[in-house]
Amino acid sequence: MRQLCGSGRDCVPICGSDAPDVPCVVTSPLAGQNAITVDMDSKCIFCGSDGGLKVYGDDRCRVVIADEAFVGFCRVIWTEHVREITDLSTAERSHLMEVVFAVESALRALLRPHKMNLASLGNQMPHLHWHVVPRFISDSHFPEPVWGIRQREPATQAWPAGFASALALKLASCHDERRSQ
Repeated sequence: MRQLCGSGRDCVPICGSDAPDVPCVVTSPLAGQNAITVDMDSKCIFCGSDGGLKVYGDDRCRVVIADEAFVGFCRVIWTEHVREITDLSTAERSHLMEVVFAVESALRALLRPHKMNLASLGNQMPHLHWHVVPRFISDSHFPEPVWGIRQREPATQAWPAGFASALALKLASCHDERRSQ
């Protein structure tokens, strides 16, 4: 449902809510197309906090180790409150995906998982973010998605000593590498 914001611009309520206290999404031109931007949403966990243990950040996004029951589960979170990757400029999209790929590469090197899962859903939290999840044959849900039906009792999988610091170092070195190119 479209409505007009106080600014007189065409808006779409966040999360589809018609509640007056829910911030609206303002359409604005970006690279000749309409892109959606929004002020920080006070009800959004990713606007109000890091969303996990922060191990990397720049002026556009951050990487956090999520408080999830899967070893190495990370999120790459866009700083601005936008809903979709196509709301970003081409350069912003490229930057975000470079960070996602750097996280995947670092997790593979540090944890040696059986498989990596990448997902950008945002159905429950419509703030642009990517899940980067190392998967192990012994995890409780494998081969189902981590949000799917539990397949077994999870095997005890300890976090490697110094994991957060090692991940932060790998991501910092990837960032330095990208800047020097």
